[in-house]
Amino acid sequence: RRKMFLDPAFNVLWGKKHRVLRYPNTPGIWTREQVEAWKPIVSSVHEKGEFQPHGEAPISSTNKRPRKEIPKLVNEFVIAAKNAMEAGFDGIELHGANGYLLDQFLKDKVNDEDDEYGGTIENRCRFPLQVVKAVADEIGADKVGIRLSPFADCVGDDTNNDDPQALGIHMAESLNQLGILYIHLIEPRTMVTQFHKFDTKYLSLEPIRKAFKGTFIVAGGYDRSEGNLAISSSAADLVAYGRLFLANPDLPTRFQLDAQLNEPDATTFSTHDPVLGYTDYPFLQDI
Repeated sequence: RRKMFLDPAFNVLWGKKHRVLRYPNTPGIWTREQVEAWKPIVSSVHEKGEFQPHGEAPISSTNKRPRKEIPKLVNEFVIAAKNAMEAGFDGIELHGANGYLLDQFLKDKVNDEDDEYGGTIENRCRFPLQVVKAVADEIGADKVGIRLSPFADCVGDDTNNDDPQALGIHMAESLNQLGILYIHLIEPRTMVTQFHKFDTKYLSLEPIRKAFKGTFIVAGGYDRSEGNLAISSSAADLVAYGRLFLANPDLPTRFQLDAQLNEPDATTFSTHDPVLGYTDYPFLQDI
């Protein structure tokens, strides 16, 4: 008989407020009603003799030809882009990285389609490029960027790409034809830090940088000096900062003054508290 386990990290009760860690709407187990609701689910799993840890499916979707869904999905990206512009945004960045939908089409160890959307690099890039073109046609290519992580293994074990540099170069060359404003690449070294998969000795964003004609943005563990070096050496046009910006609301000022930085507290990165770890780091002037 298979055993079914519930990860306690997903369910935390703080004081009188229920706070679910990870993603919104994760099922809880802190009330009697929730316990009773879980019972038939657990019982059904036991009866089938199966379990699925962490929600990761061990097999691919049985829907091998999502032809009807493709135009609808493309249109949903377009609607979101239009709404963003109506709300007053200056542009949009398509999320083609970190294991999300567009990235799943790009990666050859995730995409097992056997038609025009799978197999070759050209086929795997087809849907993401359709999305980019549709969005660019709607709001203007000069208002569109895309984030890519060709070296990332984000969907599960061994789900990266056999040739991430070739994938990145093909996307860069294809995006040149669409004339979008920028691409935003995650450094291979960040993938090592997070997922411990790649030996980055021979991996670099440089070939992708050379292939793309627009603005080239890099991200991934940069500090002040490394960021300056990336710009001065023309390795990138812009450097993106994430964790350092969370911990330092006045990061540009601190960089300009070469001032001491607040250290990010990783334990607060995934909380849903509106203040903790988000707006409670001090400004330089308050220290």
